[in-house]
Amino acid sequence: MKIIIINGPNLNLLGKREPEIYGRTSFEEYFETLRTKFPEIDLYYFQSNIEGEIIDKIHEVGFSFDAILLNAGGYTHTSVAISDAIAGVKTPVLEVHISNIYKREEFRHKSIITKECVGMISGLGLKGYELAILYFLKN
Repeated sequence: MKIIIINGPNLNLLGKREPEIYGRTSFEEYFETLRTKFPEIDLYYFQSNIEGEIIDKIHEVGFSFDAILLNAGGYTHTSVAISDAIAGVKTPVLEVHISNIYKREEFRHKSIITKECVGMISGLGLKGYELAILYFLKN
């Protein structure tokens, strides 16, 4: 099974940015934990602060991978283009958010991409990525 995690803007700052919301672990550190926990999966990671690069990556893997875990960051609430990219590929996408977007500012309560995803995990911290992997392993 091939799964890619795609993280959007500012998630490169995990472990440094707002640790009371996002924790103190960098995503690179957490990604190694996931690779150790799921050695049977070909697990890949991509992060970009640039909307077009996220779209390009979805297009690149969207017909050859088994699953995409997408945390689009702030683009979740603004990017029709990322939503369209998800709709245009065959690989199922599961939306993941570290924080509970419904406990944050009002503008974060609306996700433009959710309707194109198989589901959403929000508010369970980094553990949400592990749960998303488990979902694809069982389905």
